[in-house]
Amino acid sequence: MTEQEDKHLAVGIRSTAMYLPEQRITSAEISALSGVPQSVVETKLGIMQKPIPGLEDHPCEMGIRAAKLAIERAGIDPMDIDVVIYIGEEYKEYPVWTAALKLQEEIGARNAWGFDAALRCGTTIMALKLAKHLMQGDDRIRHVLLAGGYRNGDLIDYRNPRTRFMFNLGAGGGAILLQKGAGMNVVLETSLKTDGAFSEDVIVSAGGTKQPVTMEILAAGGPYFDVPDPEGMKRRLEEKSMANFLEVVRTSVRDSGYRVEDIDFIGILHMKKSAHDYVLEQLGLTSEQTVYLDHYGHIGQFDPILCLELGIAEGKIRPGSVVVLVSAGIGYAWGAVTIKWGDKA
Repeated sequence: MTEQEDKHLAVGIRSTAMYLPEQRITSAEISALSGVPQSVVETKLGIMQKPIPGLEDHPCEMGIRAAKLAIERAGIDPMDIDVVIYIGEEYKEYPVWTAALKLQEEIGARNAWGFDAALRCGTTIMALKLAKHLMQGDDRIRHVLLAGGYRNGDLIDYRNPRTRFMFNLGAGGGAILLQKGAGMNVVLETSLKTDGAFSEDVIVSAGGTKQPVTMEILAAGGPYFDVPDPEGMKRRLEEKSMANFLEVVRTSVRDSGYRVEDIDFIGILHMKKSAHDYVLEQLGLTSEQTVYLDHYGHIGQFDPILCLELGIAEGKIRPGSVVVLVSAGIGYAWGAVTIKWGDKA
């Protein structure tokens, strides 16, 4: 492939946007709901506060708001968008519903076709890989919009200690507009890893075909997330999770033609502070090369977009920066993508 063809086929980030609800829940309020000391919520779980949805903050609707802002920032006509990929959660306005089509209609992308994609909190990373190869494999596709919303915090029972590690779930929407041949903010290589041995470790046990929702479940405020075997999951995750985080980062960077030492900024999904610091230490990076989302919590697959926007706002991402975004999703999935920020790779 010639240099000109490389430039023609390179997929870059034209714009991003986040929508965050105004309403917040604080560490003190989480402590009161859960019985976990406020100091533990703040220092161990890494939550000072997080956004929670208002009455109109539905998942697809939050994605629509973020998408409209991303389109405005890009300065393009929505009719120029070729594909819309909904990257929000399956928990949304209606069950058995293709949210991409609603989002497509509301933003005016009537020349596009759309579909939903899901890999839990790894969806954005996965969808960047999917969209890139879709664009490079079809000459007719020049603009792809990734957008969606997240409010899985609705599914958390703060009285359940088995889901304490998910007390950070917040709410929000995000969008990324990709352009082929843009010559800017080039999406390089993505590394993904999944392990189905964890597929039923974190579930919403009611609401599917195995256990329909009953009046008793509704009366108890559910259905909620649960962890049937918390000790077993914890033991197995400790054996694999951090190693897989590091593996996907190193593989993505290597396959993109760089070394770990070349990383200028890493955006890590929200996790407990000790795990966040461990990832940095193992990669030889510092707190000045990342952001920690203790005032946002975990907004699912939109943490990477939020990290990217905060990194730019804080001057940690500049033209020429080698940026890595890394996330993970229950099930379990790990993913990382390398981006060369600025004019070209």
